[in-house]
Amino acid sequence: MKENIIVSEKQRPLWQRVIASLFLTSAVILFAYTIYRANLIDDHLIDFGHQIELVIYLTGFGIAFSFHKSVYIDLNNSKFRSTIEIGPLKIGQWKSISNYKYVSIFHQPLQDGNKIFEVNLWFDRNKHWELYEKFDFIEAFEIGYKISEFLNIDLLDATIPNNYKWVDKKATIEAGKIIYSD
Repeated sequence: MKENIIVSEKQRPLWQRVIASLFLTSAVILFAYTIYRANLIDDHLIDFGHQIELVIYLTGFGIAFSFHKSVYIDLNNSKFRSTIEIGPLKIGQWKSISNYKYVSIFHQPLQDGNKIFEVNLWFDRNKHWELYEKFDFIEAFEIGYKISEFLNIDLLDATIPNNYKWVDKKATIEAGKIIYSD
């Protein structure tokens, strides 16, 4: 029996990782320089605060260009963990979920007119857990498909309001495009 499953976003493009490393390296260097030059008398305290503020901004930009999301599934213990990962650091808590029903993909309109696609795991009767948010339907579908296969449950395409369709997973794999059940 499968023990642990990891569904992860694709690795960030090289250019984003390079930018992230530049921001994070700059933050570390500025922080070290600020601590080295720290003179906490009243005249320099404002400069110290501004430099620490810049370190925080640089770190934030570095994190924004480097994090990715993963979902860990422990089938033996019926536990899930959605994490935000920055290098080896993983932030997220384990949740116990049983009685899986299905995985759904639907979209939410954004204020700028774009759509964001959400992948949810439905369990018990009407409870759900948001696994992923993606701007691309194909990426959201792939993640939803993988999770539904691991859990051996159905996949629902709810991207068209009031026209929900169950995905025929076997036919979809064979055809190489999304096929819906009748």
